[in-house]
Amino acid sequence: MIEKRWLGNIGVNVVNQQEALQAVSEKLQKKEKTDVFFLNDHCYNLAQKDKEYKKIINNSDLLLNDGIGVEVGAKIYGFQFKENLNGTDFIPALFDRLNKIKEQKFRIFLLGAKPGIAKAALDRLGSQYKHLEFVGEHHGYYDHTKSNDIIDTINQRKTDVLLVGFGMPLQEKWIAEHRSQLNCTVTLAVGAFIDFSSGTVNRAPSIFRKLRLEWLYRMAKEPKRLWKRNLVGHFLFFYYMFKQRLSKTKAKA
Repeated sequence: MIEKRWLGNIGVNVVNQQEALQAVSEKLQKKEKTDVFFLNDHCYNLAQKDKEYKKIINNSDLLLNDGIGVEVGAKIYGFQFKENLNGTDFIPALFDRLNKIKEQKFRIFLLGAKPGIAKAALDRLGSQYKHLEFVGEHHGYYDHTKSNDIIDTINQRKTDVLLVGFGMPLQEKWIAEHRSQLNCTVTLAVGAFIDFSSGTVNRAPSIFRKLRLEWLYRMAKEPKRLWKRNLVGHFLFFYYMFKQRLSKTKAKA
Protein backbone atom coordinates (compact mmCIF):
# COMPACT_ATOMS: atom_id res chain seq x y z
CA MET A 1 0.00 0.00 0.00
CA ILE A 2 1.46 3.35 -1.06
CA GLU A 3 1.63 5.87 1.76
CA LYS A 4 -0.63 8.91 1.53
CA ARG A 5 -0.12 12.08 3.54
CA TRP A 6 -2.34 15.13 3.90
CA LEU A 7 -1.04 18.35 2.43
CA GLY A 8 -3.65 20.68 3.87
CA ASN A 9 -6.91 19.21 2.57
CA ILE A 10 -5.38 17.19 -0.28
CA GLY A 11 -4.21 13.61 0.20
CA VAL A 12 -1.04 13.03 -1.84
CA ASN A 13 0.98 9.83 -2.21
CA VAL A 14 4.52 9.73 -0.84
CA VAL A 15 6.40 7.49 -3.24
CA ASN A 16 9.54 7.46 -5.36
CA GLN A 17 9.49 7.05 -9.13
CA GLN A 18 10.34 3.35 -9.15
CA GLU A 19 7.60 2.54 -6.63
CA ALA A 20 5.04 4.53 -8.66
CA LEU A 21 6.12 2.89 -11.93
CA GLN A 22 5.86 -0.53 -10.33
CA ALA A 23 2.37 0.24 -9.04
CA VAL A 24 1.11 1.46 -12.42
CA SER A 25 2.64 -1.43 -14.39
CA GLU A 26 1.13 -3.96 -11.97
CA LYS A 27 -2.30 -2.36 -12.36
CA LEU A 28 -1.93 -2.58 -16.14
CA GLN A 29 -0.95 -6.23 -16.09
CA LYS A 30 -3.85 -7.04 -13.75
CA LYS A 31 -6.22 -4.79 -15.75
CA GLU A 32 -7.26 -2.86 -12.63
CA LYS A 33 -8.61 0.59 -13.50
CA THR A 34 -6.30 3.31 -12.21
CA ASP A 35 -6.31 7.12 -12.55
CA VAL A 36 -2.97 8.91 -12.14
CA PHE A 37 -2.94 12.68 -11.51
CA PHE A 38 -0.18 15.14 -10.60
CA LEU A 39 -0.38 17.74 -7.83
CA ASN A 40 1.42 21.07 -8.22
CA ASP A 41 0.67 24.35 -6.48
CA HIS A 42 -1.63 25.49 -9.32
CA CYS A 43 -3.67 22.30 -8.96
CA TYR A 44 -3.83 22.87 -5.20
CA ASN A 45 -5.01 26.45 -5.63
CA LEU A 46 -7.75 25.41 -8.05
CA ALA A 47 -8.97 22.79 -5.58
CA GLN A 48 -9.42 25.40 -2.85
CA LYS A 49 -12.00 27.23 -4.96
CA ASP A 50 -13.62 24.22 -6.62
CA LYS A 51 -15.04 21.55 -4.30
CA GLU A 52 -15.83 19.20 -7.17
CA TYR A 53 -12.24 19.35 -8.38
CA LYS A 54 -10.89 18.81 -4.86
CA LYS A 55 -13.03 15.69 -4.54
CA ILE A 56 -11.86 14.40 -7.92
CA ILE A 57 -8.16 14.68 -7.18
CA ASN A 58 -8.63 13.28 -3.67
CA ASN A 59 -10.39 10.27 -5.20
CA SER A 60 -7.61 9.57 -7.71
CA ASP A 61 -5.82 6.24 -7.35
CA LEU A 62 -2.38 7.83 -7.48
CA LEU A 63 -1.72 11.53 -6.86
CA LEU A 64 1.95 12.36 -7.41
CA ASN A 65 3.84 15.45 -6.27
CA ASP A 66 4.99 17.83 -8.98
CA GLY A 67 7.23 20.82 -8.31
CA ILE A 68 9.15 22.62 -5.64
CA GLY A 69 6.04 24.38 -4.27
CA VAL A 70 4.37 21.23 -2.94
CA GLU A 71 7.77 19.98 -1.79
CA VAL A 72 8.16 23.02 0.47
CA GLY A 73 4.49 22.73 1.44
CA ALA A 74 5.09 19.20 2.68
CA LYS A 75 7.82 20.44 5.01
CA ILE A 76 5.34 22.89 6.50
CA TYR A 77 3.20 19.84 7.35
CA GLY A 78 6.12 17.89 8.79
CA PHE A 79 6.91 15.38 6.06
CA GLN A 80 8.87 15.22 2.84
CA PHE A 81 8.46 13.63 -0.57
CA LYS A 82 10.95 11.06 -1.81
CA GLU A 83 11.54 12.77 -5.16
CA ASN A 84 9.88 15.09 -7.65
CA LEU A 85 7.43 13.27 -9.94
CA ASN A 86 6.32 15.65 -12.68
CA GLY A 87 4.41 14.03 -15.52
CA THR A 88 6.76 15.16 -18.29
CA ASP A 89 9.51 12.97 -16.80
CA PHE A 90 7.30 10.27 -15.30
CA ILE A 91 5.46 9.29 -18.49
CA PRO A 92 8.61 8.58 -20.56
CA ALA A 93 9.91 6.53 -17.62
CA LEU A 94 6.62 4.59 -17.64
CA PHE A 95 6.88 4.02 -21.38
CA ASP A 96 10.47 2.79 -20.95
CA ARG A 97 9.30 0.30 -18.35
CA LEU A 98 6.30 -0.94 -20.36
CA ASN A 99 8.43 -1.18 -23.49
CA LYS A 100 10.57 -3.82 -21.74
CA ILE A 101 7.61 -6.08 -20.84
CA LYS A 102 7.88 -8.37 -23.86
CA GLU A 103 5.11 -10.77 -22.86
CA GLN A 104 2.50 -8.03 -23.23
CA LYS A 105 2.15 -5.18 -25.74
CA PHE A 106 0.35 -2.16 -24.31
CA ARG A 107 -1.88 0.09 -26.42
CA ILE A 108 -1.75 3.87 -25.92
CA PHE A 109 -4.09 6.68 -27.03
CA LEU A 110 -3.33 10.43 -26.89
CA LEU A 111 -6.11 12.96 -26.31
CA GLY A 112 -5.34 16.66 -26.16
CA ALA A 113 -3.34 19.59 -27.58
CA LYS A 114 -4.10 21.52 -30.76
CA PRO A 115 -5.06 19.85 -34.07
CA GLY A 116 -2.03 18.12 -35.56
CA ILE A 117 0.04 18.19 -32.38
CA ALA A 118 -1.19 14.88 -30.95
CA LYS A 119 -0.59 13.21 -34.35
CA ALA A 120 3.00 14.48 -34.38
CA ALA A 121 3.47 13.24 -30.80
CA LEU A 122 1.98 9.86 -31.69
CA ASP A 123 4.41 9.42 -34.59
CA ARG A 124 7.47 10.45 -32.57
CA LEU A 125 6.57 8.27 -29.59
CA GLY A 126 5.79 5.32 -31.85
CA SER A 127 9.25 5.52 -33.41
CA GLN A 128 10.87 5.70 -29.98
CA TYR A 129 9.03 2.87 -28.19
CA LYS A 130 8.92 -0.01 -30.65
CA HIS A 131 7.21 -2.51 -28.36
CA LEU A 132 4.30 -0.19 -27.48
CA GLU A 133 1.34 0.34 -29.77
CA PHE A 134 0.26 3.97 -30.18
CA VAL A 135 -3.20 3.24 -31.46
CA GLY A 136 -4.81 6.66 -31.89
CA GLU A 137 -5.02 10.34 -31.11
CA HIS A 138 -7.46 13.25 -31.09
CA HIS A 139 -6.90 16.93 -30.46
CA GLY A 140 -8.44 18.62 -27.43
CA TYR A 141 -10.14 21.50 -29.26
CA TYR A 142 -13.59 20.02 -29.71
CA ASP A 143 -16.98 20.46 -28.04
CA HIS A 144 -16.42 18.51 -24.82
CA THR A 145 -20.15 18.02 -24.37
CA LYS A 146 -19.91 15.70 -27.38
CA SER A 147 -17.25 13.24 -26.29
CA ASN A 148 -19.10 9.99 -26.94
CA ASP A 149 -17.66 9.44 -30.42
CA ILE A 150 -14.13 9.93 -29.15
CA ILE A 151 -14.75 7.58 -26.22
CA ASP A 152 -16.11 4.97 -28.65
CA THR A 153 -12.92 5.26 -30.69
CA ILE A 154 -10.73 4.93 -27.59
CA ASN A 155 -12.61 1.78 -26.60
CA GLN A 156 -12.67 0.33 -30.11
CA ARG A 157 -8.88 0.65 -30.30
CA LYS A 158 -8.67 -1.51 -27.13
CA THR A 159 -6.68 1.20 -25.37
CA ASP A 160 -4.74 0.24 -22.25
CA VAL A 161 -3.26 3.66 -21.40
CA LEU A 162 -5.05 6.95 -22.12
CA LEU A 163 -3.15 10.24 -21.87
CA VAL A 164 -5.43 13.28 -21.47
CA GLY A 165 -3.81 16.69 -21.95
CA PHE A 166 -6.42 19.43 -21.62
CA GLY A 167 -4.74 21.34 -18.81
CA MET A 168 -5.99 21.66 -15.22
CA PRO A 169 -8.74 21.31 -14.10
CA LEU A 170 -10.43 20.23 -17.34
CA GLN A 171 -8.38 17.09 -17.90
CA GLU A 172 -9.08 15.61 -14.46
CA LYS A 173 -12.75 16.57 -14.65
CA TRP A 174 -13.08 14.98 -18.09
CA ILE A 175 -11.58 11.73 -16.84
CA ALA A 176 -13.84 11.67 -13.78
CA GLU A 177 -16.96 12.42 -15.82
CA HIS A 178 -16.31 9.74 -18.42
CA ARG A 179 -14.45 7.08 -16.44
CA SER A 180 -17.37 4.70 -16.31
CA GLN A 181 -17.59 4.76 -20.12
CA LEU A 182 -13.86 4.29 -20.69
CA ASN A 183 -12.60 0.71 -20.89
CA CYS A 184 -8.92 1.64 -20.67
CA THR A 185 -7.02 0.41 -17.62
CA VAL A 186 -4.93 3.50 -16.83
CA THR A 187 -5.66 7.17 -17.41
CA LEU A 188 -3.09 9.90 -16.85
CA ALA A 189 -3.78 13.64 -16.72
CA VAL A 190 -0.68 14.85 -18.54
CA GLY A 191 -0.81 18.64 -19.00
CA ALA A 192 1.64 19.75 -21.71
CA PHE A 193 3.27 16.34 -22.22
CA ILE A 194 1.67 15.87 -25.64
CA ASP A 195 2.97 19.26 -26.78
CA PHE A 196 6.49 18.44 -25.59
CA SER A 197 6.38 14.99 -27.21
CA SER A 198 5.36 16.44 -30.56
CA GLY A 199 8.61 18.38 -30.85
CA THR A 200 6.75 21.65 -31.43
CA VAL A 201 7.26 22.91 -27.85
CA ASN A 202 10.65 22.77 -26.16
CA ARG A 203 11.15 21.97 -22.50
CA ALA A 204 13.32 24.17 -20.35
CA PRO A 205 17.10 23.64 -20.65
CA SER A 206 18.53 21.10 -18.22
CA ILE A 207 19.98 23.79 -15.93
CA PHE A 208 16.47 25.15 -15.26
CA ARG A 209 15.19 21.64 -14.55
CA LYS A 210 18.07 20.85 -12.19
CA LEU A 211 17.43 24.08 -10.29
CA ARG A 212 13.67 23.28 -10.21
CA LEU A 213 12.93 26.47 -12.18
CA GLU A 214 11.21 25.00 -15.21
CA TRP A 215 8.12 27.05 -14.31
CA LEU A 216 10.21 30.24 -14.61
CA TYR A 217 11.46 29.30 -18.08
CA ARG A 218 7.94 28.53 -19.29
CA MET A 219 6.63 31.78 -17.85
CA ALA A 220 9.37 33.70 -19.70
CA LYS A 221 8.23 32.01 -22.92
CA GLU A 222 4.51 32.67 -22.31
CA PRO A 223 4.33 35.63 -19.88
CA LYS A 224 0.77 36.73 -20.71
CA ARG A 225 -0.65 33.27 -20.06
CA LEU A 226 1.48 32.18 -17.11
CA TRP A 227 2.60 35.20 -15.05
CA LYS A 228 -0.51 35.31 -12.87
CA ARG A 229 -0.68 31.55 -12.44
CA ASN A 230 2.97 31.37 -11.40
CA LEU A 231 3.79 34.56 -9.52
CA VAL A 232 0.43 35.21 -7.87
CA GLY A 233 -0.21 31.47 -7.67
CA HIS A 234 2.92 30.75 -5.62
CA PHE A 235 1.99 33.37 -3.02
CA LEU A 236 -1.58 32.09 -2.92
CA PHE A 237 -0.42 28.51 -2.44
CA PHE A 238 1.69 29.37 0.60
CA TYR A 239 -1.12 31.49 1.98
CA TYR A 240 -3.31 28.36 1.92
CA MET A 241 -0.49 26.25 3.38
CA PHE A 242 0.05 28.46 6.43
CA LYS A 243 -3.64 29.24 6.91
CA GLN A 244 -4.66 25.58 6.94
CA ARG A 245 -1.69 24.58 9.05
CA LEU A 246 -2.58 27.25 11.62
CA SER A 247 -6.23 26.13 11.64
CA LYS A 248 -5.13 22.53 12.21
CA THR A 249 -2.86 23.57 15.08
CA LYS A 250 -5.67 25.60 16.71
CA ALA A 251 -8.07 22.69 16.33
CA LYS A 252 -5.66 20.38 18.17
CA ALA A 253 -5.19 22.96 20.91
